[in-house]
Amino acid sequence: MSVTTSEPPEQRTSRDATTLRSGSLGTADIAFFVVSAAAPLTVMAGVAPLAILLGGIGAPVGYLLAGLTLAVFAVGFTTMSRHVTSGGAFYAFITRGLGRPVGIGAALLALIGYNGMEIGVYGLLATTTRDTLHSLVGADVPWLPVSLAGLVLIGYGGYRSIDFGAKLLGVLLVAETGILVLLAGGVLLKGGAHGLSLASLAPAHVFVPGTAAVLAFAFAAFTGFESTVIYRREARDPERTVPRATYAAVGFLGLFYAFVVWIAVQAFGDDQVVRAAGDDPAGLFFTAIATYVGGWAADLMHLFIVTSVIASLLAFHNAINRYALALAEEGVLPRRLGRVHARHRSPYVAGLAQTVLGALVVLAFWAADADPYQQLLLWVNTPGMIGLLVLQLLAAIAVPCYFRRVRHTEGALRTVVAPVVAAVLLVTAIVLVVTHIDLFTGASPAVNALLVVVAPAVFLLGLPLAWWLRRARPDVYAGFAAEPDEPAGSTGATVSPVSAK
Repeated sequence: MSVTTSEPPEQRTSRDATTLRSGSLGTADIAFFVVSAAAPLTVMAGVAPLAILLGGIGAPVGYLLAGLTLAVFAVGFTTMSRHVTSGGAFYAFITRGLGRPVGIGAALLALIGYNGMEIGVYGLLATTTRDTLHSLVGADVPWLPVSLAGLVLIGYGGYRSIDFGAKLLGVLLVAETGILVLLAGGVLLKGGAHGLSLASLAPAHVFVPGTAAVLAFAFAAFTGFESTVIYRREARDPERTVPRATYAAVGFLGLFYAFVVWIAVQAFGDDQVVRAAGDDPAGLFFTAIATYVGGWAADLMHLFIVTSVIASLLAFHNAINRYALALAEEGVLPRRLGRVHARHRSPYVAGLAQTVLGALVVLAFWAADADPYQQLLLWVNTPGMIGLLVLQLLAAIAVPCYFRRVRHTEGALRTVVAPVVAAVLLVTAIVLVVTHIDLFTGASPAVNALLVVVAPAVFLLGLPLAWWLRRARPDVYAGFAAEPDEPAGSTGATVSPVSAK
């Protein structure tokens, strides 16, 4: 099998940008990847009922507030993407702003975060497939074969070209959002349970004791939207495509989530929806679509939840592979992981390694007789979610630090005000998630404490790794997060010596 192998960082040149299939992805393609990672149908049918149960009819506003927060974050994030073009995305941004030791810690956190977000979802794939088969044909299937089949399917999707993945995700995303639009159409045409109401927007229903829990769920629902920058090397006109895709993704998710949750409220009525969510949270959306559209639509929703999970898995798998590729090119990970398939132009070795890792984790949970949802999904997914929120916070802090040290023509609103506001809001989001961690895991306090500690512990492990690289492999350390045509040891034009430490 013919492959193209990445070069060491000290030999890196601009031709590295052609190892992946450059110029393949437009704005819509990249948006499909990041919106698919968020799995809108799964989030709505699986999590939104809990948000309604805890936050009442004001829950839709929680999703709007989370979307606005991340839109503010996107301002500085996308501005920096025009100046930092390394394939390392998050860790490259953080390195350029906060220095190599912090950047190396962020790189480890990115690997753990994205892997956690993907591998845990194989447990969700097993449970949704099992529930769908039981609902449609009365069959009960063991969860392990479903998870392993999913690993093979996703591994193949990652092995194929990025064009193949974009087309597949486009179809799956249309299916999962389409069924929710169908539900919305049925509710709107029939006027809901007792007539359409805007009471969900009233401050008296928004600012209630359960709002904090709703916001925690809402921030979790956007996980993965920031991965637009990972596809920069494969994007057409990345200086325009990447920001557009980022804003499109966060804007669509914020508005769509809020609208669909409001539709669920209308389907049962302001006075009854909380009781309905409490009586049958897992069936809330299925009951609604069966009532307003028909039983056949509920069957379709069951099927499309499975494809929604598959789309999310493929999107995260592609993101992980590109992070591993970038770190292999840096020399931090084994260089074999930096091999790119000559025909498909995919980081296929990194993809194979990620698939093997996923299989080992799945098999370990199966051998421990763990529940695929309560343990494999929630215990693996939750640290990943926290890790990605921490990365967003570090990236927001890095933006003003970076622009303070380089010559640029960007305005203060983009380089200082928006990132600082985003950092404050993201700290709030992290606090909300951590203080409501029991809602995400349903686990004991000891388990929850361990899950919360994973992200900071992994980040801190990066600091001694940076120290070791600086002394044992100075060429790798000097070239870490360098731009494709930048001399090793540099961290950007007119950057002060502090950033090179």
